[in-house]
Amino acid sequence: MPAATASDPDELTASPCLEFLSFTLGNEEYGIDIQRVQELRGYEAVTRIANAPDFMKGVMNLRGVIVPIIDMRMKFALGKPVYDQFTVVIIINIQSQTLGMVVDNVSDVITLNQNQIRPAPEMGSSIDASFLIGLAPLEERMLILMDIAAFMSSNDVGLCLSDLHTH
Repeated sequence: MPAATASDPDELTASPCLEFLSFTLGNEEYGIDIQRVQELRGYEAVTRIANAPDFMKGVMNLRGVIVPIIDMRMKFALGKPVYDQFTVVIIINIQSQTLGMVVDNVSDVITLNQNQIRPAPEMGSSIDASFLIGLAPLEERMLILMDIAAFMSSNDVGLCLSDLHTH
């Protein structure tokens, strides 16, 4: 999309489109900023790290880079994960860190306008609302939009990532 100019007022007031990679965990559908996604991989065995929290599945060697792998279903306490042909590892980049998120499956890339995103209510769910960008109602379903950089850098996850709250 070309940059807006002063001679094109419609472009200046138009809401920018955001693209999210949608994935499922249990019965819920989540979305993360597509610009954070490096690649998608099928689930494969990882090297377990002693004394790591249960949700930290371990690490994998991705073309010479050691990548921590987090099972999002376990992190959100959504029941015991089942690893099958639909299980996907989303490889994401946050600053200079590469991380992997294990999810039940990846659905789609969804383009949203800012005005399609509703604020997330505080509901005491398994995910802190401060890690949510908002909710996007889509036909018969609701997409939960996560600020994955804030989530991965939180004390709750415990990954040592520096100053990630840049959007």
